[in-house]
Order: sequence, then structure tokens, then C-alpha cells
Amino acid sequence: MTKMKFCGLRTLDDIFFANEILPEYIGFIFAPKSKRYVTPMQAEKLRAELDKKICAVGVFVNEKFSTVAELLNAGIIDAVQLHGDEDDDYIKNLRGLTDKKIIKAFKVEELKESLADFILIDAGAGDGKVFDWTLIKNFQREYFLAGGLTPENVGEAIELLHPFAVDVSSGIETDGKKDFKKMATFAEVVRRKNL
Repeated sequence: MTKMKFCGLRTLDDIFFANEILPEYIGFIFAPKSKRYVTPMQAEKLRAELDKKICAVGVFVNEKFSTVAELLNAGIIDAVQLHGDEDDDYIKNLRGLTDKKIIKAFKVEELKESLADFILIDAGAGDGKVFDWTLIKNFQREYFLAGGLTPENVGEAIELLHPFAVDVSSGIETDGKKDFKKMATFAEVVRRKNL
């Protein structure tokens, strides 16, 4: 059964939408260069309103592992997604400070083995572009599929690849804001494919 991650949540409305739809995961982006950036303090407030059934993932780019572990151990996030140059040594260091799940993101052309619990496969650095899915058709490891997913194409992605999870951000937005209707439609398509 393919799970869902709604990434880049940053307002209370986003949280209320997620609580109504109940994806398995949501993402808070802690990379300051992102237009969806939230501070740890903002994330803590948003997290307090998030349904406890939903796993909150913190997305980081080349952050100090001690900072990441602090947010995990404080309960602001439940898992971490690494989107930078973090290598297996970084993951080992992080694991020394926390036992929470680690997702490591890779561009499809840079895909390699990783000590992370899961990997995320994307076209680029979270730029909302679709890549050629046939490149990973026989990929053997559980992974999150990202990159240009929308309510219109996620069904096809699930049929072709059967990923562990689908990760969406811009595909459920209108004018840079999360759109409840798109979120609900995306979830409906994923759940229908899981039947």
C-alpha cells in the first residue's frame, strides 16, 4: 500500500487540511533558502495542532546533525529527510544521537546505496519536476517517490512503480499555497489505487 507525504506545510490551514485528509506523513522544511521554510518555533506551534496519527518529517539541507537531533529529540519532528550532501558518516553520527527514522533524498541520476531507513528519489532538489519513471521501474528498495507529482499523474506513478510512498508539495498548491481541493483529490487517487 503506497503511503502519502504532503510536504512544505507552513500554516495552520495547511495543518487543518492535513488533519482532515490524514496522509501518513507531512513535511516541515527547515532549509532557509526554500520558499516553504519554517523556523523550529513555527514548526513546534504547527506540530502541536497536527493529528498524532501523522508523522511529522523535518526536511534539512546540510544542517549540523546536532541541530537535527535536537528537533527530533524535542518531539518537534518524528523523522528526518536529508536533502543535501549528507553521507553515510553523517547518518551514523545522527543515529548516535537519535533512534528516529532517516530518509535520504537522491536525484535519480545520483542514486546510490545509503544507510538511511528510506530513500527519496527526486528529479532535482525539490524543484517539482517529473523524471522518467522507467529509470527506477525495477528498483528493489522501499522509497519515497517525489518530483512533479500531481493529482493527475500520481495514479499512473503508483501503477507503474508501487513506491513505498509518494511525496508531493507544489502539486497540491495553487498560487504557492496549499490547496485543500488538490490535497483531497491527490489523496483520493492514491487511496483508490491502493484498493
